[in-house]
Amino acid sequence: MENSPGINQIQKVREGKFDFLDDVKIIQQLIHFKDETQQHITFYLPQMHCSSCIWILEHINKINKGVIRSQVNFIKKEVTIIYNFHQTSLKSIAESLTLIGYEPHISLNNAGDHKIKKTDSSGIVKLGTAGFCFGNIMMLSFPEYFSFGKMEDASLKQWFNYLNLLLALPVFLYSASGFFISGYKGLRQKFLNIDAPIALAVLITFSRSVYEILSQAGSGYLDSISGIVFFMLIGRNFQNRTYQSISFDCDFKSYFPLGVVVIAGDHREKQVSVADLKPGDRIKIHHDEIIQADAILFLGKATIDYSFVTGESLPVEKSIGEIVYAGGKQTAGAIELEVVKEVSQSYLTQLWNNETFKENKEGASKSFIHQVSRYFTYMLFAIALMTALFWGYNDPSKIWNAVTSILIVTCPCALLLSATFTNGNMIRILNKYQLYVKNAAVI
Repeated sequence: MENSPGINQIQKVREGKFDFLDDVKIIQQLIHFKDETQQHITFYLPQMHCSSCIWILEHINKINKGVIRSQVNFIKKEVTIIYNFHQTSLKSIAESLTLIGYEPHISLNNAGDHKIKKTDSSGIVKLGTAGFCFGNIMMLSFPEYFSFGKMEDASLKQWFNYLNLLLALPVFLYSASGFFISGYKGLRQKFLNIDAPIALAVLITFSRSVYEILSQAGSGYLDSISGIVFFMLIGRNFQNRTYQSISFDCDFKSYFPLGVVVIAGDHREKQVSVADLKPGDRIKIHHDEIIQADAILFLGKATIDYSFVTGESLPVEKSIGEIVYAGGKQTAGAIELEVVKEVSQSYLTQLWNNETFKENKEGASKSFIHQVSRYFTYMLFAIALMTALFWGYNDPSKIWNAVTSILIVTCPCALLLSATFTNGNMIRILNKYQLYVKNAAVI
């Protein structure tokens, strides 16, 4: 692309590899927009890893003149390409990407997924709201910090307190709403999750702050409540973005190629959709390709890697006439197979549909950190109750101050922050070494 390019990184594309992208039915399943001149397609490119990748992919029109525009979503490792289908084809674009080292991952899971998934922006808006309010509350609290409790103009102090209260309302009513909703849902299911004591601490802190400001007894702790909510939302956003960057749909379709080479009776090879495979079809599997359906080995040397199905990475050699199960990867050249089961009836599909492998939603919601927080909350209430009884016997005027202080100071926000940052960082580190966990509960 440049006047002084570096080492040539062009990779050869196996002839016929993307022939299935000439099939009109497959194209209709993959694209998410079409008019008289252009089509829009989104490809997943797992090889993308740096800013140079973004630059090259967003200048793919210099390689393929039919491309109108390309835009990269680096977090999801996706590129959305708008192209003129009168000048180029979907097959040509896939070959252009493969030539420069970014072979698109096209699977059954892409078929029928016409719509671009909308990102839920509510979490970002809540985080931004909390950050804006927290920063301004801290700035308006500086006079209180630096005056050591003595301000010459008392009305100015009260005016700052009222401004802080006004800024704290969006944090309490909007940004922290997720903790209240989650805590309430947990209590309805008779389960005390970590959001319940956090919501209680936020409620007590805000209530005490309102009381102190309105009664002019103090400045409250509005800087603390906004800071707590802001940092906890940062932790959750960090973990969610980590999940998003390495997430994939736990469906067997995510791993199956969309097209397969079928050998006709006159020995001609043609690309067809995997969904159209029928028992008796003769298929050709090339090196490092996934076997899409249970089949019998007809020709060639089969050395099958079943690590995705069984977890065992040692390849298994198969003789002619033996059955080869779907989900295995051929690792020793091209082979020919005769399909004995449709894709939907294969062993791999049955494995995915097994109850043992389905996620237990109830168990997922009751993770380790929630179990710890439950006992933490019980201990917190016990200490608060003992404190109330102690001061009720010795000096009743100190009950409110002592009990609310305990509930404010012992907010388990550090527990939640440690969980979100630890899980997010551990998943990122494990991902670096190509070790993928199903969810944070595994860690």
